[in-house]
Amino acid sequence: MKKITVLKIMVVLLFIGLISCKSEAKQVKKTLPEKRPNIIFMMSDDHAYQAISAYSNHLIETPNIDRIAKEGIKFTNACVSNSICAPSRATILTGKHCHIHGKVDNVFPFDESQMTFPQLLKEAGYQTAMFGKLHFGNNPKGIDEFKILPGQGQYYNPDFNTNEGKITVEGYVTDIIMDMTLDWLKNRRQEDKPFMLFSMQKAPHREWLPAPRHFKEYTKKTFKEPETLFDDYEGRGTAAKTAEMNLLTHMNWAGDSKLYPEMMKELGIKDMSGWDFEAFDREVGRMNAEQRAVWDSVYKPMMEDFKTKYSTMSKTELMKWRYQRYMQDYLGCIASVDENVGRLLDYLEETGLDENTIIVYTSDQGFYLGEHGWFDKRFVYDESFKTPLLIKWPNVITPGTTNTEMVQNLDFAQTILEAAHVVPPADMQGESLIPLLLGNDDEWTRDAVYYHYYEYPGIHMVKRHYAIITQDYKLAHFYYDVDEWELYDRKKDPQEMKNVINDPTYAEVVVKLKKQLLELRKQYGDSSELDQEILRKYLEAKNNPDIETVPLH
Repeated sequence: MKKITVLKIMVVLLFIGLISCKSEAKQVKKTLPEKRPNIIFMMSDDHAYQAISAYSNHLIETPNIDRIAKEGIKFTNACVSNSICAPSRATILTGKHCHIHGKVDNVFPFDESQMTFPQLLKEAGYQTAMFGKLHFGNNPKGIDEFKILPGQGQYYNPDFNTNEGKITVEGYVTDIIMDMTLDWLKNRRQEDKPFMLFSMQKAPHREWLPAPRHFKEYTKKTFKEPETLFDDYEGRGTAAKTAEMNLLTHMNWAGDSKLYPEMMKELGIKDMSGWDFEAFDREVGRMNAEQRAVWDSVYKPMMEDFKTKYSTMSKTELMKWRYQRYMQDYLGCIASVDENVGRLLDYLEETGLDENTIIVYTSDQGFYLGEHGWFDKRFVYDESFKTPLLIKWPNVITPGTTNTEMVQNLDFAQTILEAAHVVPPADMQGESLIPLLLGNDDEWTRDAVYYHYYEYPGIHMVKRHYAIITQDYKLAHFYYDVDEWELYDRKKDPQEMKNVINDPTYAEVVVKLKKQLLELRKQYGDSSELDQEILRKYLEAKNNPDIETVPLH
């Protein structure tokens, strides 16, 4: 009897010990490795998360980009603070909202006095390089070597601004940018220094021109239409109803759909934008004879066939045709991006360089792929607001991790600086993602992000608005030209079809979010007075031909 009692006591003690050990194990938190990592920041332009198979494979398979997700972490609520190219890039480099760094839109200049994280890394002993598309400025601060596309750049035989002057490189831009990236890694990387390398693709930015090797394959594909392709915006406000982003009525025919300008004239189709013919000639006209022959062998018969059918097609049929044309070219661009990501990943693995290298893949914002009948971005609605974000860091990030926290491009600067053991400036406004990368999720403090879009009146006519977004809700205020509030239940209405701002069921949510939004605006130094000042300067710049602006398209 005593033996049984003693045995029971021993079992109980052993069980208590195991629980205690397990509890202690839970309390152990990962810390940063002492060795400073190399960092490769890959960013494509307008790459929608819907066009990455790690997020959804209903449009395209991207096996190489997916490798980063499988071997690292995938963020499903990554987003931007302003969904437009140059402002997003300025936010990434400075870790500050647009009203602080000055690049609120594509008209306003960047505040050159702002500190960028590459500057701080260079000061800390990092070798730095940048290849591809920056979209503002020709001499990036803190970069040792650069080859940057001027402005939007070209898809075929592009020009580059470099440390040593302007060059032209024959070939396809996505391949060339990765050639430059790999050439630097192989031939000019200093092995005694950690490095910060930017590889920034132009693709898949408008006007969506694939590599010649993808012409035949992608122009023959048919893609699933989004459920909201024929959205009538009944459940939303004025801004959605008046935006000029519709595939049928606002997308260019020559530059975007690739209908030859002479065919447009034959059919009586007008240049709606003022740059339609010019966009076609700027890209297709830049091809050499061999490239143009391949283009004409695929696109000309397709457009001749369309020309014979055009007069008998209904608006619905035209919309469906334009959607397929859009997806064929857009996703054809993505195919090259994915191939080139694979080239880089393969090289890093073959050389063992991947073992101490952080690899980031993202986009400067999201993009509409026919959802709600739209192309482009700008709105705070999800397809525009959310962006892909995949990060690999061997032996630090647990492979195959998925994270749902509200993270933002505002956070990249502080994250990279902390990873490199560099103290970020106190005036940066983001939150380092390091706790989430380490798996210490309980250290993450943010539950809402702030968004502000400014470029109105302007191309696509998306009205100015600011917003607060949580995992559950999205509250937006459209404040110029109209005074309208919109609220969306992100869990019950993921396609954001029904504005519930006036639904009594959500009355308490509205009160809470409006208060929280006001607090965020104060926290980040934004205000109605500042909104009015920015608007005044914007209208002055738009109406002054002597003020140089970045091309809006």
